[in-house]
Amino acid sequence: MILLTAELREKLLANGRQRDADHVPAVKFFNPLGEGVWLATELDEDGDILFGLADIGHPELGSFSLEELSSVRLPFGMAIERDLLFTGDFPISVWAEAARQAGSIRAAERNLYARASSDGQLSWKPAETETRET
Repeated sequence: MILLTAELREKLLANGRQRDADHVPAVKFFNPLGEGVWLATELDEDGDILFGLADIGHPELGSFSLEELSSVRLPFGMAIERDLLFTGDFPISVWAEAARQAGSIRAAERNLYARASSDGQLSWKPAETETRET
């Protein structure tokens, strides 16, 4: 599977040029066999370093390498995959706060969309969140 389409790459690069914004994640990567979820909002001009929310046991905002994600080899010939149905819908600050409260990105995703479904809209007000320094 191609982890980044040309369209996603352009969106992430454009977001990377506006580092002070609270972007909605453009793409979600995941380990289909266990822990590991990454939500990316930005891509550096080098085409490798992504910024977003990573969860390999504890959700954290930070940078990670597309090349490293692409090189992961899992059992049964599997690899890290891109969630083809992921839409983002919430700014990364909301994802980060929800993941911290829930303990993981996967639990946060269930909570955010359950709340949005019960509210009838996609909105969620996070508690105080940290911002990315440039």
